[in-house]
Amino acid sequence: MHPLPLAFFDRPADRVARDLIGATLFRADGDCTTPFLIEETEAYLGPHDLACHTARGRTRRTEVMFGPPGRFYVYKVYGLHLLLNVVTGPAGIGSAVLLRSAGGFRGPGRLGRALGLTLALNGQPAVPETGLWFASDGEQRARVKRTARIGVDYAGARWAARKLRFVRTGKARW
Repeated sequence: MHPLPLAFFDRPADRVARDLIGATLFRADGDCTTPFLIEETEAYLGPHDLACHTARGRTRRTEVMFGPPGRFYVYKVYGLHLLLNVVTGPAGIGSAVLLRSAGGFRGPGRLGRALGLTLALNGQPAVPETGLWFASDGEQRARVKRTARIGVDYAGARWAARKLRFVRTGKARW
């Protein structure tokens, strides 16, 4: 299994979100490395996407989303849970993919806890040296169902209905 190059993330968020399904997220902690098979993602397309954090403009919190692709965007929600995103597209776009479920941990808050996320990962590249990275064997294809994102009704009917959530439904047949 090979780490995904940062160039993998230099594409539209919806394509990256789809292609991460069936890939593996690795978390290294000391001598222990744990794999998490990615089962669910959501794409946030940039400032024109009213559900995306960058729709409110460039802020201290969202600055990392405008940076180079393949960097982590980690933020706290409800003052309690740390959520993991990876920046996509070229620098300046402001798009990202939220990791919602991996390794059997359902929900982005539970996944963040299982990964032992800290805000220190915010802005760090998704490479083995940071202790958190994505990998694929290049053959891992999964069946994927597209649905509306969860919890984005605040963005209005058009954006709430967009099918930008990707869920693994099983392994593809060859």
